[in-house]
Amino acid sequence: MNMQSKLLALDEGKLRSGARGRPFNLLRWFSLISMAVIGTVAVALGTVSTRFVIEESVQRDALLTAQFIQAIASAEVRHVAIPNIRTMGELLDPRQDKDFPDVDPQARAGARGEFLDHIEHLPDVILANIYAPDRMVIWSTNPALIGTSIHADDDLDRAFDEKIPVSASYHNVDKAREEQKFVTPPDYIFIENYIPLFDAEGKNVTAMVEIYKEPKDLIARMERGLALIWLATALGGGLIYLGLYWIVRRAAKLLAAQQRQLIANETFVALGEMSSAVAHSLRNPLATIRSSAELALEFDAGPAEKNIKDIIGQVDRMSKWVRELLQSLRPLNDDPEPVNLVATLHETLVAFEQQIARAGVKVVFQPQSTPMVLSQAVQLTQILNSLLANALEAMDKGGTLTVSLESSNDRDVCVVLSDTGKGMNEEQRSMAFRPFFTTKSGGLGVGLVLVKRIMERFGGGVTLSSREGEGTTVRLAFHLVP
Repeated sequence: MNMQSKLLALDEGKLRSGARGRPFNLLRWFSLISMAVIGTVAVALGTVSTRFVIEESVQRDALLTAQFIQAIASAEVRHVAIPNIRTMGELLDPRQDKDFPDVDPQARAGARGEFLDHIEHLPDVILANIYAPDRMVIWSTNPALIGTSIHADDDLDRAFDEKIPVSASYHNVDKAREEQKFVTPPDYIFIENYIPLFDAEGKNVTAMVEIYKEPKDLIARMERGLALIWLATALGGGLIYLGLYWIVRRAAKLLAAQQRQLIANETFVALGEMSSAVAHSLRNPLATIRSSAELALEFDAGPAEKNIKDIIGQVDRMSKWVRELLQSLRPLNDDPEPVNLVATLHETLVAFEQQIARAGVKVVFQPQSTPMVLSQAVQLTQILNSLLANALEAMDKGGTLTVSLESSNDRDVCVVLSDTGKGMNEEQRSMAFRPFFTTKSGGLGVGLVLVKRIMERFGGGVTLSSREGEGTTVRLAFHLVP
């Protein structure tokens, strides 16, 4: 295995070990746990809100019903003006008629009938009962219940004992309760209200009015309210989940990028140490070999001249290889400075004039502006030298090199270098920026890596597109000087 293959295997091994070292998939676990937590909280909030709306709506309706019936009772008593009768509750029980011999039976029946008629025709009433203190039904819209005694009704007992209105809501008829015998069964939900009627002092309950209502309008409003509550809960939970998921997904990507950068930095550190050792070990022998070859060339210009020149060329190639390796692994800590992009491009093209002419390459470069970008003159020249050298090597049989500037906003500018050379296939293109990967024989594979490091160091970027047999296009993105 050669040196480049070993280094590439080392890099891949670190990436795999880093992947195995991760304790868990952050994004996956967050998705599952956050969905469960947010879903649970959303359901709990929706349930609490639903119950609150239903209970408050029922209590409000019960309060209005109680106030209305008590107001009717007071108004009817004042209207008939029967002597010795102070409240409607004293008129409702037929068994007490004999206790008031001085009261006109017709007046009593008329007052009672007026009140009961109001009760019977209340909106949404499906059943109405009136109880005496001994729990007997003394009147009902269902005649079958009149005369029945109810002794197993907790709500009725509570209303009598605590002397307060009591209400409850039901979805289904309780067949075990004797008083829930509806002439017209309810369709969906119905409300039961117990409304006490007091004596003149307001201390004793003289009668208890029981009203079963199915308020369709109220039910429709409650259904709309509940639908809005659950919709808002679902949308709120979904937005919270998506917002948190986006944040964590972005954080996971940043962590993954930092991990890759850390692994790359470790690789570069290891390679830097190794390359320094290699450079120190090779420089002196290479210098000695070159000096000896030059000395031999001065004394022997005969048949060995070609071989001696080959030795000098190979030594120079090895020296250049060592310099490129050290340069690619050197830390980039310099701050950016304003650089004239077009001037640097011109200088680089001028430096490559002879190579361009030898390769038979036509250069197209007609800039319309001279933008100042954030970079460094030396490193920008290094980038352009590397890219131009790659383009010329790809067009060894001639072609066209097009250099252009593109600007989509007032903050960035792109340099686009396109050649008509050999191009790369999909696999080569995907590995173009991998350290020590090269398609050139004898190449080191650090040129594009160094280009990428320098561009990212100054806040820019580099992208590459290529098609085999058609050429390659490299885009360098720079920040303009503010």
